[in-house]
Amino acid sequence: MDDDLPARFQATDYRVRLPRGGWATIRIGEPLPPALRALAGPQPWGFVTAWNPRSQACSRPRNRDAQRRLLAALQASPSTVAIRPALGVGKDWREPSLFVTGLDTAALDALALRHGQLAYLHGESGDPARLRWL
Repeated sequence: MDDDLPARFQATDYRVRLPRGGWATIRIGEPLPPALRALAGPQPWGFVTAWNPRSQACSRPRNRDAQRRLLAALQASPSTVAIRPALGVGKDWREPSLFVTGLDTAALDALALRHGQLAYLHGESGDPARLRWL
């Protein structure tokens, strides 16, 4: 693993598109912003992507295809309560992502592993957002 990877995950802005417009940003180690807390309610939540598996750059068509497969898997899960478009924003990169409510860490682990991800954000209710390494 790239030695700078943990710091890059920590420095990322994890943005979620709000239903009525605008964005809310999740910060590792902090509770969800009020707008996202209201959206998630008591459900567990995750911030996931299928872009750039194993943190290796892939072509836009390959990333889009992988993201569509992830979205389809989330939509097919009976545990999924809601899915919102999201965006991971780093210093010099952006990754389309998804904010999902209802899936526990076992389900999120399986999806993230299936899509080659090294880590994802997750949490529950008013707890701080946590980065989960796989």
